[in-house]
Amino acid sequence: MTIKRLDHVSVVVEDLEAAIAFFTALGMTLEGEAPVEGPAVDRVNGIEGIRLNIAMMQTPDGHGRLELTKFHHPELVEIEPAIAPPNALGLRSVMFTVEDIDDTVARLRAHGAELIGEVAQYEDLYRLCYMRGPAGIIVALAEELF
Repeated sequence: MTIKRLDHVSVVVEDLEAAIAFFTALGMTLEGEAPVEGPAVDRVNGIEGIRLNIAMMQTPDGHGRLELTKFHHPELVEIEPAIAPPNALGLRSVMFTVEDIDDTVARLRAHGAELIGEVAQYEDLYRLCYMRGPAGIIVALAEELF
């Protein structure tokens, strides 16, 4: 076997504090925050002079982690379209199972998130929705009905 586990997913954000507040409202906890720079970081990224801050967020079960990254140097590069639709190529969404989807949607709206469509029920299994979160990423929410 070559893979031990999925360690984390990384999201580049403009406002690190707002992103931390958003994912805290979702129910994640801040595991740690640190500045990152140096030759090894430059070599891994293939960019000279990187300076950034990261915040590691963890799910309540301790298994899922999300790295929030704020670049100070070099400047952020915009992608087109900046707010990609659900059918855009690449990483589509990050999904979280929640206890109460209506409560979660309300809490995330207080942090600027917007529903992409609506909360919908899939058979007798789930209530689901997509929300636009920090940096325009799609945060998928699922409430189990079983």
